[in-house]
Amino acid sequence: MYRPREQRGPPAPVNVGDTHDVKIESKGKGGDGIARIQGFVVFVPGTNPGDEVKVRISAVRRRFATAEVVTE
Repeated sequence: MYRPREQRGPPAPVNVGDTHDVKIESKGKGGDGIARIQGFVVFVPGTNPGDEVKVRISAVRRRFATAEVVTE
């Protein structure tokens, strides 16, 4: 069923290219670490629960985003 954009829920609180300091809360089925930014799920490959990392958002979907660890 098609729903107009305004009825699909709030927009994602992140954008491609944004950087955030996050704490990895758990591990997803695919092995990626899972963090949350304002409740929005962000998958971070190569991380483990308990890691505190700086990430850059690489893709944003309706219900989740993916990010990569920023090494400075």
